[in-house]
Amino acid sequence: MKYRPNALARRLTNGSSEALGLVVSDITYPLFASIASACEEEATRHGYSLVMFNSRNIIENEIAFISRLEDRQVDGILLLTNHRDDGRLMKKINQNRGVVLLDEDVPGALAPRLFADSEGGAYLATRHLIEKGHQKIAVIGGPRGLLSTEERIKGFERAMREAGFQSQQDYLSFHEYSDNEGFRSFERLMALQSPPTAIFTFADTQALGVLRAARTLKIGIPKDVSLVSFDDIANADLLEPALTTVRQPAGAFGRRGVNILLDFIADKTPATYRERVAVELVVRNSVGPPKR
Repeated sequence: MKYRPNALARRLTNGSSEALGLVVSDITYPLFASIASACEEEATRHGYSLVMFNSRNIIENEIAFISRLEDRQVDGILLLTNHRDDGRLMKKINQNRGVVLLDEDVPGALAPRLFADSEGGAYLATRHLIEKGHQKIAVIGGPRGLLSTEERIKGFERAMREAGFQSQQDYLSFHEYSDNEGFRSFERLMALQSPPTAIFTFADTQALGVLRAARTLKIGIPKDVSLVSFDDIANADLLEPALTTVRQPAGAFGRRGVNILLDFIADKTPATYRERVAVELVVRNSVGPPKR
């Protein structure tokens, strides 16, 4: 008979949209794209469709997307913001139960959270450079005030302190997570009277900018300057040199995020729930001993 159920009518009867929302700040960022893919796969496994919202890191867009909960267009939302909140985002989340925070925090929000072990990962990356003999280590970090930035700088400083080293202020810079900022920061660092022998970027996109700048300036990596990063985006092993980086498991983020959200919707998980995703250092070819 080729009968097909009317999905809209069924959703009205069940009081459910049978859809989950995923808000990302930039869908072109490789890590977010991988997380989105894992979310879609896990949502489908539970009988839900996944609606993607690309906020372009604009708070007004994020607030508008969370409003989809109010008219039941989605049953819940996974939110990956990438900027500091001015209070409006926290207020909107608290008015609409059904949001789970991934990767970055919104202080004061009544929502479960799933974060990476950023501090532990930064500690591993910095220890790796120190064990290779580096003392003059620069940081190209993300925006100050973001959870990822603050935790990674803590991990970096802890490793430096344990080794008896002090971080130099002119070696520390904090920017947007973009390749252009990585490019400009590397140029500035290499122009210092005493440039660093190693660089730790807080995101692989920044590391891409560093690699591009190094080729432009004819500086060898790791021959002249070592490089370690964070994320382990797709094809990081195909770069030249292959990038040593801290792996955030995008698949685990996506799968756990969906399951935490579904449990939250079903009142099986409290808003105070917190979980950390383990990370690991993937050693490749972008780190070597300091140049003599």
